Amino acid sequence: MSKNFTYSAKPSDVTAKWFVVDAEGIVLGRMAAIIAGILRGKHKTMYTPHIDTGDHVVIINAEKVKLTGRKAEQRIWYWHSGHPGGLKEHTPKRTLSGQFPERVVHRAIERMMPKDSPLARAQMKKLKVYAGPTHPHEAQTPEVLDLASRNRKNKP
Repeated sequence: MSKNFTYSAKPSDVTAKWFVVDAEGIVLGRMAAIIAGILRGKHKTMYTPHIDTGDHVVIINAEKVKLTGRKAEQRIWYWHSGHPGGLKEHTPKRTLSGQFPERVVHRAIERMMPKDSPLARAQMKKLKVYAGPTHPHEAQTPEVLDLASRNRKNKP
């Protein structure tokens, strides 16, 4: 009689790889869902929910990401300053044309990750987002992850 055991990864078993994604012309939500899975490690057979089995992801050209439909103008993000009458709002279009366009991509991925916990914070530290085409992580020899070819709505 054989016994079957469920495999549970240990932190010493995990080896993290590096991926680089060119976000130019890629639909934001589809890209965020795939990258959130990679950061969590769900693409690996050794995935364990309570262990950080994810890989590092570098995103370049974040300012050229695509939002389908009229989401760039119609979606509104709110926050409050804490002062009376301090409700603030802005749209993804305004953020993409502003000083920090990479925040749109970072927030989209962050909202698809588990909610605030030590594990979620450790997984989000593995995400590096850059607005332009260059990044300082060449020494890690990241693999190119081609997300544009996965869907017909990417890069018309």
